[in-house]
Amino acid sequence: MSSVRFTVTPTKAEDLPRLSDTSPDISSRPSARVRFGSRESVNRSDPLSEGSGGVTTTGGNDTPDRCSVDQGDGNSKISSVYINNSHGMDDDDFYDRNLALFEEEMDTRPKVSSLLNRLANYTNLTQGAKEHEEAESIGEKKKASKLPQMGTFMGVYLPCLQNIFGVILFLRLTWVVGTAGVLQALCIVFICCCCTLLTAISMSAIATNGVVPAGGSYFMISRSLGPEFGGAVGICFYLGTTFAGAMYILGAIEIFLIYIVPQAEIFTGEDAAMLNNMRVYGSICLLLMSLLVFVGVKYVNKLASIFLACVIVSIISIYVGALVSAFQEPPFPVCMLGNRTISGHLISDDSPCSKTIPVEMKDTAEIFDSNFTLGSENGTDGPSIVPTDAPVVVLKTTLLWREFCQSPELNATCDDYFSTNNFSRIKGIPGLASGIISENLWSSYISKGEVLEKRSLSSSDAAHPASATHPYVFADITTSFTLLVGIFFPSVTGIMAGSNRSGDLKDAQRSIPIGTILAILTTSVVYLSSVVLFGACIDGVVLRDKFGDSVKGKLVVATLAWPSHWVIVIGSFFSTCGAGLQSLTGAPRLLQAIAKDNIIPFLRVFGHGKANGEPTWALLLTALIAELGILIASLDLVAPILTMFFLMCYLFVNLACALQTLLRTPNWRPRFSYYHWALSFLGMTICLALMFISSWYYAIVAMVIAGMIYKYIEYHGAEKEWGDGIRGLSLSAARYALLRLEEGPPHTKNWRPQLLVLLKLDEDAHVKSPRLLTFASQLKAGKGLTIVGTVVPGNFLQTYGEALAAEQTLKHLMDKERVKGFVQCIVAQKAREGISHMIQSSGLGGMKPNTVVMGWPQAWRQSEDPQAWKTFINTVRVTTAAHLALLVPKNISLFPSNSEPSTEGYIDVWWIVHDGGMLMLLPFLLRQHKAWRKCRMRIFTVAQMEDNSIQMKKDLATFLYHLRIEAEVEVVEMHNSDISAYTYERTLMMEQRSQMLRQMRLSKSDREREAQLVKDRNSMLRLTSIGSDDDDDTDGGERERPVSSSSEHHRRVQMTWTKEKTAHYRATHSGCSTPEGFRDMLSIRPDHSNVRRMHTAVKLNEVIVNKSHDARLVLLNMPGPPKNPEGDENYMEFLEVLTEGLERVLLVRGGGSEVITIYS
Repeated sequence: MSSVRFTVTPTKAEDLPRLSDTSPDISSRPSARVRFGSRESVNRSDPLSEGSGGVTTTGGNDTPDRCSVDQGDGNSKISSVYINNSHGMDDDDFYDRNLALFEEEMDTRPKVSSLLNRLANYTNLTQGAKEHEEAESIGEKKKASKLPQMGTFMGVYLPCLQNIFGVILFLRLTWVVGTAGVLQALCIVFICCCCTLLTAISMSAIATNGVVPAGGSYFMISRSLGPEFGGAVGICFYLGTTFAGAMYILGAIEIFLIYIVPQAEIFTGEDAAMLNNMRVYGSICLLLMSLLVFVGVKYVNKLASIFLACVIVSIISIYVGALVSAFQEPPFPVCMLGNRTISGHLISDDSPCSKTIPVEMKDTAEIFDSNFTLGSENGTDGPSIVPTDAPVVVLKTTLLWREFCQSPELNATCDDYFSTNNFSRIKGIPGLASGIISENLWSSYISKGEVLEKRSLSSSDAAHPASATHPYVFADITTSFTLLVGIFFPSVTGIMAGSNRSGDLKDAQRSIPIGTILAILTTSVVYLSSVVLFGACIDGVVLRDKFGDSVKGKLVVATLAWPSHWVIVIGSFFSTCGAGLQSLTGAPRLLQAIAKDNIIPFLRVFGHGKANGEPTWALLLTALIAELGILIASLDLVAPILTMFFLMCYLFVNLACALQTLLRTPNWRPRFSYYHWALSFLGMTICLALMFISSWYYAIVAMVIAGMIYKYIEYHGAEKEWGDGIRGLSLSAARYALLRLEEGPPHTKNWRPQLLVLLKLDEDAHVKSPRLLTFASQLKAGKGLTIVGTVVPGNFLQTYGEALAAEQTLKHLMDKERVKGFVQCIVAQKAREGISHMIQSSGLGGMKPNTVVMGWPQAWRQSEDPQAWKTFINTVRVTTAAHLALLVPKNISLFPSNSEPSTEGYIDVWWIVHDGGMLMLLPFLLRQHKAWRKCRMRIFTVAQMEDNSIQMKKDLATFLYHLRIEAEVEVVEMHNSDISAYTYERTLMMEQRSQMLRQMRLSKSDREREAQLVKDRNSMLRLTSIGSDDDDDTDGGERERPVSSSSEHHRRVQMTWTKEKTAHYRATHSGCSTPEGFRDMLSIRPDHSNVRRMHTAVKLNEVIVNKSHDARLVLLNMPGPPKNPEGDENYMEFLEVLTEGLERVLLVRGGGSEVITIYS
């Protein structure tokens, strides 16, 4: 009696005797792992111990809670471990009397009351990089965690505000309004805010559909769309967060170098010098921030409230300043030459906005020695004067004169535009009541190097291109609507801050939707109102002045602030520093969460960190990537990069919600009910549109990165089951496709080999012919279905564990051979029945196998057990009856492996009879694989006496031409129809051997019956068993295993024998068991039909060996088995003779349908 020892290690909450206090999800873990041994004992650990997290078994000494297994009537009776007193507890105390019917399954199916009791504490999730299913280690006692107490306002609303408001609001929003105009700026802000609002609605639905641990958006996307999409989008979100840190640092350095301490510049000169300053100071700032994050996140969290206060105070200052401007205009004049804007850096009290300034001279003699003249302030010449002693008012040239003219002399040659236009002063901030908004409604896109102009001012017609040497305010970048979208969008990101803190919230499923949506509405109102206020208070040329050159280098938004512009300058600097710290804190944790999911193998190292869990290696990588962004040194170039990554993340959040809603998965039950799949699709469409609107080439790069990560994860096979929507989508798509396939039989053009590969396992559960699977993988150029099957002998209730082990063995072999397909293990008493059931039941709908691949029974002549070849012939008959094609590789061990280099040679096809065209199609499919790619194809056919071999060759060549198959054609003539003596002798030897083996088996059975009868005479019941099923045991797909005497006894047919019956049975079954019988056997004459069949096999074999002895593979038609089962052994002999002398042979038997056609 074979026995089994198995160890069950549950990794699923249902498998545990007690649910973990911190595991609310009992459906998202993989199934239990089962190991099989050779001792039949089941021992489970104490289910009542608090630390018990698994079930293990041992084969050692008996323990009080050891399970005893009794065999009887083919069924095992296991006494429950719980019905004993080993723990000093009555079983009625542990289980209710009313549940006695279920007590044997209580360890895997707990009571509802105990389940609810454990689920009541689901808020005790350990937050961090580990997901909730790994939050509690088995066997460890965790410290009591502090219950989360944060509400909606502190836990979600304020963090979202802090993350959404950022550097763009202070540094670029005024420039966006001035360039795009109020109307288009409102459109940009509205589109971006709609995108985040719709994403927040989708995110709220996902976040309220169960507990969301740390990882935030990454966790939601990966668990909703699967590991492939989750990993790809997770990496994109990580890169976006990292580049956001670089953008915030660049913004802080820009504020520092331009508006706070301009004297700190290391490099001076043109634009390149400013970029180098940004790189140097940005790298230093990044290093300091990374060190601060490395030292401790607690310091960053303590500073968060200060940074948030800076943001709020700055925004309030803007609103107050806008209101004050309606009554008192801030003193920020702007100097204009004609309609061109002049840099305010050259304007001072000593050098005002004019060409000349009046100076009072007491000594008129000095006039003739100086650069003075009489006349108007903007004039260039005046009347002559006579020297007198009275004071005279004269004009002196200004600093601006010297910038436009070749010398400070009044008669110097000046720029034409300077000469024909006068200077004027306009109000930089006319105020809320000035009506300036009418000028700022429309866009004013300009190219790089153009001068900022005010359309409402008059200008000389003699306008010439402005020189870069003149003190104008130039545009530093070519602007467009798409560019402004990409630059502005980062200012609306940060909506995931609330979902990232779900473990700190008192009621996450209520707080996340309310807090996030309120924060988005608040920021949207602020942005939209700011656009209107900026357009209504500030002049257009100042708005378009990105760096505030026209207002003497002040931050443009700060000119509107009240009471001082320093409020916003200092506040924006600290808020951008804080946002950079938050990004450098969050990005490494996101990378750590991805690494610990183990879906991207090369990122595993970043899952490790310090002893307290801080992601040290992830922080290092984040700093290096952020440094790349800082080396770009331009906030306007970095912003579109992170826009792409954030938009892709938001796109997949919307996709996940829409997918789950449309699939109507049973687990999709969000508490947040104000969502709809149409809103999610609209959000997804907006995200996709914004990606290509802002920068189509960045969008393509981001998609390529995400696609590469997706294929990498898919290629390496992320063995994760998260109950994601893509699996649900695959299920729905598979159902739809199967129903479509069921509408009718496939057309010949769509035929492809759907393989059912029959493998045989030995006693140690090892595959006997793994090269069969290799051959199947080489045929997979057709991209059809593959099912690998085996038969496990026995009773399903008793051998289910062995079937699971066999299934795992086949799966590992398929992974090794890189065969994509399915495994099917059938448990049956007889292998031939199991194979028949498998052929009948494999597949589903239109995806049923149409081709069976099975091995040749090696050494069948020497085997005492005839069941190997009997099962083989029975399988041939079953496939024929099922109208399936059959492929039988002979000498499969000599077939090339997938790793062997391709060698030149021939694939010879011996087309003897037409049975659907399989012989033509198979070589074509094999040659698609690298192992057969260099082989050429030859087709041989046989011509009889009455055939025209020349015409046959022409017709065959034409047929192959229409089939688009390149092959050499040869017609072999077989005119000699005389039966040779060798054929006759071979047939005689075959029949004599067959008869001899039959008699030997009868003699052996007779001896066994004699011994059994003698034994039965001494028994009282006089019962015996003769109709043994041994003759029906099989070998063609089963695993041999010894059968016990007790089970053999139950399987025998019990009969009562009398003396008369015994004598009659001996007389009728003795046969030729005597030496005389063997002498009669030697005098038999061979059957004529067998002689003819042997003649065909011999003659064909001679021709095939002569023509194809050097071929790498020979394919030939496989003749069908005889209708009379008594000739089965002769059929095997015919096949042996047909294939003698050939190294690699593939016997092919068509399924009766055409598989290849000449039509398009």
